[in-house]
Amino acid sequence: MNLENLLKIDKIFGRTTLSEYDSKRLLKALGVPVIPETAAATLEEAVAAAEKTGYPVVLKGFGSKLLHKTEMGVVHLNLKKAEDVRLAALAVQKSAGENLEGYLIQPHVKGRREWIAGLFHDVQFGPVIMFGAGGILTEAIGDVAFRLTPLTQKDAEAMVKEIKSAALLQAFRGEQKVDMDQLTQVLMDLSRLAVEHPEVREVDINPLLTTPDGKLVAVDALAVLDPDVQSKSLPPAVPTEALRPFFYPKSIAFIGASATMGKWGHMLVTNTKSGDYNGKVYLVNPKGGTIVGQKACKNISEIEGPVDLAVVTIPAGHVMDLIPQLQQKGIKSMLLITSGFAETDAAGKALEKRLVKEARNAGIQILGPNTMGIANPHVGLNCTSLWVKPRPGSTALVSQSGNMGTQFLAFAEQQGIGIRGFCGSGNEAMTTIEDFLDAFELDTVTRTVMLYVESVKDGKRFFETAKRIGKTKPIILMKGGQTQAGEKAAASHTGAMSTDRNIFDAVCRQAGIVKVEQSMDLLDCAAGFSSLPLPKGNRAAIMTLGGGWGVVTADLCAEYGIDLPDLPKNIIQHFDTLLPPYWSRSNPIDIVGERDDQLPLIIIEALLKWDGCDAVINLGIMGRRHLVDLYINTIEKADPAYSVDFLQSIKQFQQEYENKYVEKIVGLMETYQKPVIGVSLLTDSLDRTIYMVKDSTYKGVFFTTPERAVKTLSKMYEYRRYVGDS
Repeated sequence: MNLENLLKIDKIFGRTTLSEYDSKRLLKALGVPVIPETAAATLEEAVAAAEKTGYPVVLKGFGSKLLHKTEMGVVHLNLKKAEDVRLAALAVQKSAGENLEGYLIQPHVKGRREWIAGLFHDVQFGPVIMFGAGGILTEAIGDVAFRLTPLTQKDAEAMVKEIKSAALLQAFRGEQKVDMDQLTQVLMDLSRLAVEHPEVREVDINPLLTTPDGKLVAVDALAVLDPDVQSKSLPPAVPTEALRPFFYPKSIAFIGASATMGKWGHMLVTNTKSGDYNGKVYLVNPKGGTIVGQKACKNISEIEGPVDLAVVTIPAGHVMDLIPQLQQKGIKSMLLITSGFAETDAAGKALEKRLVKEARNAGIQILGPNTMGIANPHVGLNCTSLWVKPRPGSTALVSQSGNMGTQFLAFAEQQGIGIRGFCGSGNEAMTTIEDFLDAFELDTVTRTVMLYVESVKDGKRFFETAKRIGKTKPIILMKGGQTQAGEKAAASHTGAMSTDRNIFDAVCRQAGIVKVEQSMDLLDCAAGFSSLPLPKGNRAAIMTLGGGWGVVTADLCAEYGIDLPDLPKNIIQHFDTLLPPYWSRSNPIDIVGERDDQLPLIIIEALLKWDGCDAVINLGIMGRRHLVDLYINTIEKADPAYSVDFLQSIKQFQQEYENKYVEKIVGLMETYQKPVIGVSLLTDSLDRTIYMVKDSTYKGVFFTTPERAVKTLSKMYEYRRYVGDS
């Protein structure tokens, strides 16, 4: 019987969970290798089937309510004669009771390696394929990998290699290597089933046994159907051109403008007006009067000129009344700062839903509510609650947490990261993070995307757009709220193994998203990706001013998957002519505190020329001026033999040297197209992470710790590997 007929039968009977027998019939029709078996209705038929199959055999009780059969005691292995089968069948009757629909007789197949493969439907991202270590300890071990459908062959191969038990796929204790073509085909078949038959909600193959000759056979299976599955209602996509007025407004009306310090209507107005924004600003307050030195209109209709953007800070209960006024004035874009909507309670959710409906009918696009604002340094616009002024750049930043977003913006300013634009997306009632991703894909100025995400509205769209963008522009993402497991249908091990974090991590791997765990990692990656060439591989050389620092960095490289290749003979011979006889003669290269100003650059260039090196980490060259400054200060206080002018000239020389050092590093990166990442010896409040060089594509990047440098390099290599595989 073919797959279509099997599914039609189960739709007619309205069955939800299939028995093991019917589940394996479905898989066999799909093309999955299934163990040969015979279904028996009675004890006598079971014995006869065992005689025909040939001993030893396995006897199982089956039924749509017998889900985890081993735990229920309805599986009996290695039965060697008819009496064994008879006793096992009686034991199954007792354990299963009225849930028993029959017996399955299978040949007893030997094999030491058990896997699990399956599919389930995630509430946000749709059908997901799972593979991992199987058997009775599946959930206890938790060694699994996930991917969204539809799978590509590369996806299937990647998830198989990803599990910690991947070494068992090779030849093992006299058993042959697992047939990888057969294994990936099973995963591809499950993907096809999920795409072509969404009514199949879960499939669990456990164990998928490897026989001694390396072949696979599905020994047990479970399938769950839902013939009446309904498509999830998703928000409509926002055309990219509808987002432009938020970031390039020629005029802004602040509705709810206030003269009182600390209020949103005052902070946003003062931050906008004190920047370099050259557009027109209108203030609206029902009392009129003068606010921040400007006459305020009492209502929207009093505004004389056209308005591109309305920034709204009035209480939630009054926002609905604005819709007809905005429509009459021809204002099509609303930045809704106001809280008190879906983030509060059921009443707030209902209010937000009504607002969206009315706004959509009026042709008004809402960004928010409950947002901290927007910024576009390219036009001098900072309409946020925090006075920050990051330089214009190519890193786009969207945050679902307003506080996190404005902090990131402040850190970006502090570290010298250039910002393409910023948005706190708030509740995303109409404008979602998926809409921003669509815009970033088309925007020629955006080169790097930085996201803080807690949830997504349209998981499939998020994934597909991110996957397209990731091939040309890195997406660096930090996920909040990772510890709460989503509600899963746990009829199968596959469903039980899935959590919000597992699935989101899989989405990131499959889409090429660079996922980080800490806020500083997000900023460090933004600095690295926006300023350095991508490494072509994971081989790095370390140049250090001191041995201990090099040892620590080498340990970090091992932890984060960065290889430190041995130095070739010709480089060792070259460095022998430059360094004292007691230098390390290995990677890391310890320049043992040598004070020759040109030596670090000579060594770095030699390493960049080396074909066996993909990146250079230099430790302790930048920041030496702080040690010099401290030393000069002590001399000024203790030794009058040196003039102040002479001592100040030393300080000036060291500062100029570091400036030239950055310029040389950037020039070397442009020549050799390999990243050079620095770690400063000491820093002060004036030091930054990024140092710009005029007319250069790349920038100098210097972190405060080896950890930050190595983690950034590892993420850049992770992304380069994704781009290379695309």
